[in-house]
Amino acid sequence: MKEIKKKYLEELFIEYAKVNTRSDAIKKQSIPTTPGQRVLAQRIIAKLKQIGVDDAYYNESSGFAIGYLASNSSNKDITGIGFIAHLDTADYPAENVCPKVHANYTGKPLILNSSKNIILDPEEFPELKKLVGQTLITSDGTTLLGTDDKAGIVAILGALKYFKENPEIEHGDIYVGFGPDEEIGLGGKRFCVADFNVEFAYTLDNGQVGELQYETFNASQATIEIEGTAVHPGNAYKTLVNAILIARDILNKLPKDEVPEKTKDRAGFILVTKADLQIDRATLQLIIRDFDQAKFKQKEELIKKIVAQCNAKLDRPRIKVIFEQQYENIANTITKHPYIVNLALVAYKRLGLTPKIVPFRGGTDGNFITQKGIPTPNLFNGGGNYHGRYEYVTSEQLLLTANTVTTIVKEHVRQTKCGRDERALEIS
Repeated sequence: MKEIKKKYLEELFIEYAKVNTRSDAIKKQSIPTTPGQRVLAQRIIAKLKQIGVDDAYYNESSGFAIGYLASNSSNKDITGIGFIAHLDTADYPAENVCPKVHANYTGKPLILNSSKNIILDPEEFPELKKLVGQTLITSDGTTLLGTDDKAGIVAILGALKYFKENPEIEHGDIYVGFGPDEEIGLGGKRFCVADFNVEFAYTLDNGQVGELQYETFNASQATIEIEGTAVHPGNAYKTLVNAILIARDILNKLPKDEVPEKTKDRAGFILVTKADLQIDRATLQLIIRDFDQAKFKQKEELIKKIVAQCNAKLDRPRIKVIFEQQYENIANTITKHPYIVNLALVAYKRLGLTPKIVPFRGGTDGNFITQKGIPTPNLFNGGGNYHGRYEYVTSEQLLLTANTVTTIVKEHVRQTKCGRDERALEIS
């Protein structure tokens, strides 16, 4: 039996890391928002065909590269599984990414860029101490690396290569999707369900080895628009209405401790993301996040109450708030389908991993895909320090992620024959 080669994954990751796939929220009408994402999608399609996945194509309407490996089993009860990773990287410099390979990492500080004195220090990032002896891949400190989510991409490709090279290993239908613009919340929104004839799917997006996430935030954005009245300050008595001061009043009424820098685990927050302030008009943008649906709604109601209170003090209603629902906690759906999570946990244990179920303090493509009818929790892609110059992954983590995908597929076959683990999930 041919095993997945660590070197293969390492080289593929480095190749893809060098492609600038930074998404651009300003170009929301474009699919994808940046040309590098299309370039990488086409490369992946070519790689799928090279591996032997003949049914591989690019969906122009969604920007997803899609691959389909047909079942080799006579058992028609084995339902299809999907695996999804995203093409784009976060809003951080991504031009001329120069991956650096550090074989047999010693656990000591690494100089990423001597001229700029950029150092990857395990004292600052203690997780690095667990990677001694592994082959560490970093950027040169001037860009991000792209672990999020090119590690997920190459792990999925490695798993497909494994099944094509070992046709004697039984598997059901496997669908894979590589989508654009996840970092700006567009990829999953545009995902075409018709591309995936599956019972469920997994994203491989972020997460330390052994993590599993089936809880995400409920999320919305609030835009508060304030109308002021600007006149010459020398003639402003009982006429000028300063929208800047009204905005300040609103901000002062927000809870001081329910902010990202003071919350963790399952605690939600309200974050002011933008303030455009002038005397005659002001706009505030806030994002609202909470795992608990009731607490999430309470936060939205609080904002409405603050707006009403501030309006009551003015000569007329000058403030309006508009809410845009972004996504909901996938646990609302996935807890009704416990097998999906239990399946992954069994696979983890078969690989000797200690499962760690953690809430995902954000969202993935899985939020939108779950709402479209395909329950999609998140596995891990290894690595760490996502979205910045200190991002890293190891070759060993890439291999373990790929092996996790293959093990889930094989375990799905086994449980289809022997009985599914449908034990209820627990939400803390």
